[in-house]
Formats: sequence, C-alpha cells, structure tokens
Amino acid sequence: MTQTTRPSGTAAVPPPAAQRRPNSARRSGRQAPVAAPGRALAIVLAGAFMAVLDTFIVLVAAPAIQADLHSSAADIQLVLAGYQLTYAVALITVARLGDRFGRKRVFLLGTGLFTVSSVGCALAPDSGALIAARFVQGLSAAAMFPQVFAMIQVLLPAERRPRAFGALGAVIGMATVAGQLLGGVLISADLFGSSWRPVFWVNVPVGVVTSLLAARYVPETRAPEARRPDLRGAAALTLALVLLVVPLVEGRSSGRPLWTWLSLAASVLAFAAFALVERRVDTSGGDPLVRLRLLRERPFAIGMTLVLLTYAGINSFFLILSLTLQDGLGKDPLGAGLAYTPFAVVFFATSLLAGRLARFGRRVLQAGALIGGLGFVVTVVVAAGAGPTLTSGELTPSLLLVGAGNGLLVTPLLNAVLANVGPKEVGMASGVLSTGQQVGGAVGVALIGVLFYGALGTAPHHDTAAYGHALALAVAFNAGLAMLISVLLPFLPDTARRRG
Repeated sequence: MTQTTRPSGTAAVPPPAAQRRPNSARRSGRQAPVAAPGRALAIVLAGAFMAVLDTFIVLVAAPAIQADLHSSAADIQLVLAGYQLTYAVALITVARLGDRFGRKRVFLLGTGLFTVSSVGCALAPDSGALIAARFVQGLSAAAMFPQVFAMIQVLLPAERRPRAFGALGAVIGMATVAGQLLGGVLISADLFGSSWRPVFWVNVPVGVVTSLLAARYVPETRAPEARRPDLRGAAALTLALVLLVVPLVEGRSSGRPLWTWLSLAASVLAFAAFALVERRVDTSGGDPLVRLRLLRERPFAIGMTLVLLTYAGINSFFLILSLTLQDGLGKDPLGAGLAYTPFAVVFFATSLLAGRLARFGRRVLQAGALIGGLGFVVTVVVAAGAGPTLTSGELTPSLLLVGAGNGLLVTPLLNAVLANVGPKEVGMASGVLSTGQQVGGAVGVALIGVLFYGALGTAPHHDTAAYGHALALAVAFNAGLAMLISVLLPFLPDTARRRG
C-alpha cells in the first residue's frame, strides 16, 4: 500500500479505522486480519507436505531407478543427496527473499518450480538429467518450506499458532510415512510399465492445485523495511553450508576420505568469514542475511540448540530403523513403510494434541522428550534381547512411544523458538530454523551411521541378530540425545508462563 504525503502546514485527516489497521499492521510487521487464515494455512501446508514427501519417496524408489537407468552407485547417491544439499543450503537465502519480495510470491515460485522439476524428474532419460532435476527440486522446496513458518507467525494471532504448528507437525509425520508407503505402492503397481516414474508424477497435480489455490486465497506479506538482498552474505553462507553439508551427506557412502574432513574444517573458517561479512553489513546500516544478535539472544540460541539435537535424533532413528527393517529383517519397501504406520498414527494424533495443550507450555515439551527417550530405551532392550528372532512387531511398542514423544516435542518446539522472535525478523528466523532442522538431521545421520555400521561390521544382509545388535547400540545414541534435550529444556523460556 502506498503512503500518502501531505503538504507542510496542512492537517492530517485520520483515515477510518478499517483503513488504519492495515497500515499499522504493516509498520509493526503484522499482517492485517485475514478473512480465512485457516484456509490459507491449509494451502501452504500442502507445499510443506510435498517438500517432506520427496525426501522419503525417492529413498524407496532408489533401487528401481538404478536398475532402470543403469546408474552407478555414485549417480544414485547424487539423486538422493542432490535434493537434500540444495534444500539445506538455500533455505536462509530464500526465506529472506520472501521477506523482501513477498512470502506468497516466493511460495508460488517454489510450488511452480517444484511442479516443473517433478515433470523433469519423471521424464528424465538418464541419470544426469534426473540429478539436475533433483537439484532444482531441492531449491524449489527451500523456497516453499520456510514461508510456511513465517506465514503462521504473521497470519495467525499468538493464541492460534500452537495449533497451527501442531497441524504442521501432523503434516510432516504424514509425509514421512506416506513417502515410504506411497513409494512402495506405486513401484509395486508398475503403472503402464513406468516403474519408478509415478513417484514424481504424483507431485504434479498436487503442485498445480496448490499453486492455483495459493494464488487466490493466500494473502501477501512482507517484512517491514526489507531492503536489497545481502548478496555477499548469501555467497558466504552458501559456501559455508556447502562445505559443511556435503561431507555430512556424502561422507558415509564414500568411506569418509580425507577431503570430507578437510571440508568440515574449512566450513568453520567459512562460517567465521560469514559472521564478519554480516557484522560489516549490519554496522554499515545494511540489511544482513542473518542478524548475528538473533543468534546471541539466549531464547533463540537455546531453542536452536534443541532443534539441532531433536532433528539429529529423529532423522538418524529413521535411517537405522529403515536399514534394519529392509536389510536386516528382509522387509520390502512397502512392508517397511507399513511397519512405520503405528509411529505415524501416534505422531499425527499427539502433534494435534500438543497444540491444544499449549497452555501447559514447556511441560508438554518435557513430557515429549521423556516419552520419546523411553521409546528409545525400549528399542535398545528389545533389539538387544531378541537376537535372531527379532521381528518388526516386537518394535511396535517402542515405535508408539517414540511417535508419541516426538509429536509432543517437535512442532511445539518450533513454535516455542519462533515465539521469541519479533515480526521484523520472522522470515530470517524461519530460514535459520529450517536450516537447523536440515543440518541437525545430517549431523545425526552421519554420527549414527558410524555407530551402526561399525557395530554391523561385515555381517551379510538378513543377519537378523547382527542388525538387531547394531540397532541396539545405535539407538543408545538416540536415548542419550533425548536425555540431553530433557536437561536443556528448562533453560528455554516458557511461552505459556510469559503469556500468563
């Protein structure tokens, strides 16, 4: 909305209240009241669903892709990792573009590009074309996901945000399991002899409908006083994240050669250089990509530490459980996906419940950490005690506990972190938070991979006893993370007490 100026000496006539609210909302960084914010939220959640779904559905499709395209192991690793790499690296930069150019506009760009790149994946004639399309998919997912966080903060009043984050958690849980189930169903069906290609075609109608609905029903929001993008900061951060994430994602499959350790060491220097660039931009009156004072604020710093630990635990647990179910117990992708169903159902239910329990504040998070930690302990006991007779059914009780605990912890934690951020910095914080999720997950997978494969040794596939032993040892790491989260949670400001 353009601002009307008045000549000097003339009296300002106050506009009607209905016209004043949008201006005051824009100055404060809040969106004017939206007629149907729930509808807008449901639409952007579809974008979050697609972004998460494509992380897991391609894991199931990887063997079929390799066989059909005659791909090498390195090619398949890039098909899987290329999406995650561009997704993790671009999150903060694209979130800040949403602040300046409009979150709805960037979300629409992301959904459109995601749909087009999904077509490119489905039609890929060889591994090179598929890898290129997957890189574009990751970039477009990065354009969608942080806008969801920001829109929840600016479209909804504070009392409605916990339920919105609960819905987001339910969507993430559904997408995680649906990726494995749907991937298994589509590949088993081999529709029209197309093998793995329907796992990408399924994105197209969802992307088209989401784009059309978002264009019509999602309001536009921007950060107040957002200025020209910080290109130097974006370049420095991109370099630092590439140096960090590439060895974490690629290191295990390549045997962790010397370059992975050199890259991790170089990332420390690159992050230091990024901090210097951002400090100069800020002190010179510019608009930095990340305001370093945000990371120095105790609530946000503690919250981000908890996010890193939480996603390190949950992502790594998914990895070793999938390996145990398929390689150790001989489950096919569909059977492994069905084994996750108890987790998904409970995660969905407790994510929604957590939004309704927001008045209990930090106690909900603490309960989630303890219940999830108990689930990890039960997994260790069952896997270690069952030996060669271990079955997926014996893991069901622990999956129920882990799902319930994470439903109460994951999305309320995201809400608690962003609740301490002012409206002017919500886009920036959303990008940092999304990046923390990806980096935490990558670090957790890298660390638990060392434990799991170290314990597994040279055991062959379907050696149930060896895989059960490796699972028990690795999940002890998850239990330790849950304990550390429980210790740190009391230092996170209690949003319920502050509202009271």
